[in-house]
Amino acid sequence: MLHVPKIKAITLDLDDTLWPVEPTIVRAEQALADWLAQHASATARLLSDSPVRSQLRKAVLQAHPEVAHDFSALRLAYLGRAMALAGDDIALAPAAFEVFFAERQNVTLFPDSLSALAALAARYPNVAVSNGNANVHRVGLGAYFVGSVSAQSFGVAKPHIDIFHAAARSVQCDPDEVLHVGDDAHLDVVGALNAGMQTAWINRDAKVWSHPQTPHITASDMAALCAALGLDL
Repeated sequence: MLHVPKIKAITLDLDDTLWPVEPTIVRAEQALADWLAQHASATARLLSDSPVRSQLRKAVLQAHPEVAHDFSALRLAYLGRAMALAGDDIALAPAAFEVFFAERQNVTLFPDSLSALAALAARYPNVAVSNGNANVHRVGLGAYFVGSVSAQSFGVAKPHIDIFHAAARSVQCDPDEVLHVGDDAHLDVVGALNAGMQTAWINRDAKVWSHPQTPHITASDMAALCAALGLDL
């Protein structure tokens, strides 16, 4: 057991910490493409071109810098702009977004995640802290969390220290009493260290650490994190 002092709460990243995000997004994109083919065929044809998709995303980011942290708002704006360019009814954009968003919540957990979440939740209050737009209740994990702070809801994204501080406040803890767990060395670990938190780096791919600051714990997966904390699965 690794003795990390004063842990009173856990904050957890979601994408690529508890589940692989790329296959989730691929499925969601395919569900959206299938829906567009049926309901907005001109938009489907337009978005079948990869350079066009890339240009549209850049245009939306340039037009809406105030929501750069909000993936849902960006996706909705992207769909509305694509439908307008294609000549489809832009009123279809919210329905198209919901098709994407629903499938985006259909995640496949890493094999170690569920038992680890149960063990962590039995000992600590868990708070989700994510830049993405996954919803812990819609993905079926709400029972393991007492709260969630997202870039979308809070208004700034990791690695900004304010989002970490907000998560700590939500469970009435000082930042140094919280262990933040995540896979991204910069967004999760360095961000949380700068916020004064303890940190655990979930390094599933045996990456080399390259930052001057170092995590308090490095674990190959969530099961290894629980072992480091002395928790039985």
